[in-house]
Amino acid sequence: MGMTYKRGAVWWVKYYRNGRPIRESSRSGKESDAITLLKLREGDIAHGLPVNPKLNRIRFDEAAEDVKTEYAVNGRRSADELERRIRLHLVPYFGGRRLAAITTADVNAFILKRQKDVMVVGEDNEREERRYSNGEINRELTTLKRILNLARQNGKLMHVPHVPMLKERNVRTGFFEREQIECILSHLPPAIRPAVQFAHITGWRIPSEVLKLQWRHVDLEARVVRLDPHTTKNDEGRTFPFTDALERLLEAQKAEHERLKVEDVICPWVFNRSNRKAKGKRITTFIKAFRAACTKAGCPGRIPHDLRRTAVRNLVRAGVPERVAMQMTGHKTRSVFERYNIVSDGDLRDAAARLDLARDHKSESHSPCRQPLSRSCTSDFLRKFGGAARI
Repeated sequence: MGMTYKRGAVWWVKYYRNGRPIRESSRSGKESDAITLLKLREGDIAHGLPVNPKLNRIRFDEAAEDVKTEYAVNGRRSADELERRIRLHLVPYFGGRRLAAITTADVNAFILKRQKDVMVVGEDNEREERRYSNGEINRELTTLKRILNLARQNGKLMHVPHVPMLKERNVRTGFFEREQIECILSHLPPAIRPAVQFAHITGWRIPSEVLKLQWRHVDLEARVVRLDPHTTKNDEGRTFPFTDALERLLEAQKAEHERLKVEDVICPWVFNRSNRKAKGKRITTFIKAFRAACTKAGCPGRIPHDLRRTAVRNLVRAGVPERVAMQMTGHKTRSVFERYNIVSDGDLRDAAARLDLARDHKSESHSPCRQPLSRSCTSDFLRKFGGAARI
């Protein structure tokens, strides 16, 4: 049985869980408050509910540290981004509060504040202000959700409030036609063109998969390119068989690799710099050069990730089964794959042309039935099927 006792001016309670004594302050000078708390704790134990003196008393800062620890233990690659969101946006607003005191109304107030915040982007000469997008705010709300849910899993929070998410209307739908990509390639530096061509064919993610590709991943004899498990975004290995264009591209890069080897430059990277200062160094990014080439090619505002969408559409257009195409490009869920399978105006025109062709074919196949039968045809029909018709 539990008991109440007084320590100084504050009443405390003592109860048992699994034979272990737990002491908890009622934070009150009234014995009646301590008795009420003791009844609540013993009732929770009887119903099998989690009982912890710190239940619902954990503060946001402590819960945020628990999430950071979880990301570090599991080796999450987004740990730095998580720490940035917590430090810059969540702690300034929710820091110091008890998690149990955060309500849906507080979350809505946080969303309203973030929608009014302004960020400065661009260089000194081209600095401009813009507001945060719904997608950026949703990533912060997702982090807040994880903080709340982990605190509940750890037995430190009883109830998690509803965290509303904003509707994202900024889903990118850009893609390249063949003429556009050829024009863009003509305006790119020679060292960057092979990487862009590779991304256009395979649809692989440029920063983490294309630019980090090494020669140990390329099997020229088997005519495949392989990525090791746990090196991709979905942690699954991947294989992409050679096309004719991909084979010519990799053979040219292999010849460049052998040329560097003669010059005593050992470069494991498939795509590398060719200038004198950075010869053999891996290309880490080419976003500025790509944007400049897109502007010169007459399609400004495009980004390298549009190459991934283009590759998905090309695979579907070529008749590759969607499940096979998802394995080749590294899409784990069908919903994301469907978002990448872009339909262009040309696709819609092709569909309309197929409808016209189907209608014309149907008209031709049914045209003899619309013409009246001649007398000779009628008499022949009656002679052959007259008896059957009478029956």
